[in-house]
Amino acid sequence: MKKPLIIVESPTKARTIKKFLPSRYVVKASVGHVRDLPKSTLGVDVENGFTPRYLTIKGKGEVIKELKSAVKAADEVYLATDPDREGEAIAWHLSELLKLADPRRIELHEITKEAAIEAIKHSHRIDMDRVNAQQARRILDRLVGYKISPLLWAKVRGGLSAGRVQSVAVRLIVDREREIRAFVPKEYWTIGAQFQTSRDPQMPFPADLVAYRGEKLEIATKAQADEILAALEGRPSSVSSVRRREVRRNAPAPFTTSTLQQESSRRLRLRVRRTMQIAQSLYEGVDLGGKEGTVGLITYMRTDSTRIADQARDAARSFIVEQYGEAFHGGRIHRVREGAQDAHEAIRPTSVARTPAQLAHVLKRDELRLYTLVWERFVASQMSAAVFDQTTVEIASGEYGFRITGSVMKFPGFTKVYEESRDDAQQRDRVRLPEVAEGDALDRSDLEAKQHFTEPPPRYTEASLVRALEENGIGRPSTYSTIVETIQARGYVTQQERRFLPTEIGEAVNDLLVEHFPKIVNLAFTAEMEGDLDKVAEGHEDWSAVLRTFYGPFASELEEAERKLPRLEMREEPTDEICPNCGRPMVIKMGRFGKFISCTGYPECKTTRPIVKDTGAKCPKDGGAIVERRSRKGRLFYGCINYPNCDFISWDPVVPERCPVCGSYVVSKTRRGTRHLECAANREHDVSSLSRAEDAEQVEEAAASS
Repeated sequence: MKKPLIIVESPTKARTIKKFLPSRYVVKASVGHVRDLPKSTLGVDVENGFTPRYLTIKGKGEVIKELKSAVKAADEVYLATDPDREGEAIAWHLSELLKLADPRRIELHEITKEAAIEAIKHSHRIDMDRVNAQQARRILDRLVGYKISPLLWAKVRGGLSAGRVQSVAVRLIVDREREIRAFVPKEYWTIGAQFQTSRDPQMPFPADLVAYRGEKLEIATKAQADEILAALEGRPSSVSSVRRREVRRNAPAPFTTSTLQQESSRRLRLRVRRTMQIAQSLYEGVDLGGKEGTVGLITYMRTDSTRIADQARDAARSFIVEQYGEAFHGGRIHRVREGAQDAHEAIRPTSVARTPAQLAHVLKRDELRLYTLVWERFVASQMSAAVFDQTTVEIASGEYGFRITGSVMKFPGFTKVYEESRDDAQQRDRVRLPEVAEGDALDRSDLEAKQHFTEPPPRYTEASLVRALEENGIGRPSTYSTIVETIQARGYVTQQERRFLPTEIGEAVNDLLVEHFPKIVNLAFTAEMEGDLDKVAEGHEDWSAVLRTFYGPFASELEEAERKLPRLEMREEPTDEICPNCGRPMVIKMGRFGKFISCTGYPECKTTRPIVKDTGAKCPKDGGAIVERRSRKGRLFYGCINYPNCDFISWDPVVPERCPVCGSYVVSKTRRGTRHLECAANREHDVSSLSRAEDAEQVEEAAASS
């Protein structure tokens, strides 16, 4: 007797669906893609409408054989690949490869029994517009990669490659680094003091000097600051005005792919790739045991929409009212960002009643942390605004004016469940103020001037790079993680203290592309291409026409670059070392992940060794020197010089001093833009006694050395 067959991508998803669907359904997995363009050749017939030549992916023989056998035994075939363009393309490739006459396409935005049954009821044909949008993207990337990469091999160095979207990401990082190098710090000073009222002397509060004779005051030099301090000496202070107003802070929208990646990076310190791996497992299903069995815990995790299904919104309302009271329910509908595809809901729990506490004994540590983040953000998004009383106090000291703004929470609203983390520039101080009235005399103390210097823009983190890509319309939810990983895997950028730096080879390749292929690394042009792909997916644009529009100018640029571009010689720095194997001189060369020492007899003699920098710290395991090293993907870390005999490593810079409390080694951490020392064994241990000037210099040098 023939049975309906459902084909999904992932074996995990297959197991989940199989457990809650009726036994008459057979569920199989394609284990990802089954066909792709060939690896060894372009695989695109440019002269014949950009026709792609697809081949079965090597190693997929047994999977395809099993799928063909299952198709023969099926009375109907449902293709349940992921509900996005790539999933649509995989469904089409399966249809072509398995020679399916009329396959039904079903989309699982969440992997639950109810969602699966509903999806089967509303099956439809494969959406060829979405397939063609994905084909166009794949062919565009192939044309750029396979046409420019050989040029890089010939003119720069073998093993290099270019990518249509990845090259734009590298340009962002290179441009930011050059901004930092060109930045000239500007000195400025601030003056602050403590004030208190006679009616409440136990509650002093700070205020900053902001005005002189009613005009904004800027203090540029120490001499100017000293002059102001002298002028303020002995001047009485009083409250010149008090302004009070109610401030409402609305709940954040539920997560999109981008905002989940950003918040996970900031709050959980998870890399973008790791975040998506965990989200995938939560979406595909986790065995909860008991009656529930295996079930998907969150909705599809590749989305740029903040839309929420009515059923989920109603469930959230019931939960919030029951747990916190009617006043906490906000029911706010978050506006979908302009340009968002809106094909899926926001990322949310499949059941709001399934709280993180209930899953604490089931989920692994990082799974629970990420699920908690998704759950809290979703619940908070449906809650009422937080309400604050904001008070601004203006203080007059002669002709000078001080100001302090403080906030007192009146109603917590969504903050009862969730507080969004903020970047350094978004941090807001909330000071509790005593009751004061206009005309009140104030006692002033601790009048102090502080020197500051303006700072350059910060280097990109994974989170801020994803945000920059999204804001500039570069890439889509399904590509952010790939972009971040690829630019590191190619050795064009590295990470230092979780922030990106371009490598020498990355800057060289970027400059070549900027000069000879300006459109490829142009943000506006790349964003326009993304818009054209969206139009293809919506059926408003022909995919081959989009490729023709791109390829004509690109081919001309390529021809000119091949003709005019000189070979770029990477510098080799001499050393006083002699090769221990052949006796020839050793030189410093530039490799994929930075500089290394190599024999000049290459390729006959392949002797190389890494350049290591001694941090001055000693290994806590065997006492060997702690040196800077790089991982295979180019990430900077700190390890024992006696590796592989000693496997000690630290991802944070290790300093020479030891913890005065427990004797453990001490690392330099950066949190919210501030660098500080921390005991590696217990962050609560007080290591402030180590922060002398010379130690600070060592920390700074160790942290910035790459």
